[in-house]
Amino acid sequence: MSEVVSSDITIEIGDRKVRAHLAVPAAGSGPGVIVLHSWWGLNSFFESIADRLAAEGYIALAPDCNSGLLAHTIDEADALMHQIDPQDKSAAILSAIKYLKALPGVREGGLASIGFSAGAAWSLIFSVTASQDIKAVVLFYGAYSVDFTQARAAYLGHFAEHEEWESDSDIAAMLSAMRDAGRTATSHIYPGTSHWFIEEDRADSFHPEAAALAWERTLQFLKQQFE
Repeated sequence: MSEVVSSDITIEIGDRKVRAHLAVPAAGSGPGVIVLHSWWGLNSFFESIADRLAAEGYIALAPDCNSGLLAHTIDEADALMHQIDPQDKSAAILSAIKYLKALPGVREGGLASIGFSAGAAWSLIFSVTASQDIKAVVLFYGAYSVDFTQARAAYLGHFAEHEEWESDSDIAAMLSAMRDAGRTATSHIYPGTSHWFIEEDRADSFHPEAAALAWERTLQFLKQQFE
């Protein structure tokens, strides 16, 4: 693994400014990865995901899709979901994709997107609406219905055994739709886990063994896609 140079940056979207966490390997170059946080907001855990990716040779950018707001409880997060305009979130993600794509050192040929829960849904959306830019998508416990015939990405999904936020039928239907559209779709279910199992700051859900295995599989997948 390489050393990492990380910093907070500002992306301008019209008259708005969006904070993002940028992590770059010491070499200054590599494939680009967008990191999309769950409904808690861009907290230190999701910033650490960008740093961990940079340590593996990727240039990772995690935009703040919650307009600078953080939630610590489910009730707070649910309130934020209804408070923040989805169009603002969409604009933040699209601007982050454009910013990362144009950043010196980012390898040409497409980006990856890693999304967590609600961020996974946004990763799926942008794998279609920005299909020319997104070549690989990693989903952590999130599913969403989109028209995968417009996508060009390969997909990897990590799902909990005891999942209260996504139904087994919705996940199965999504994976089937991906494959019917000719997309490569691989998924794993982690025994003994619940939603948010990779998030170290969620003490009631974090599962160290499953988190380590999911991360290993994520790195293997990304390596395959960027070979």
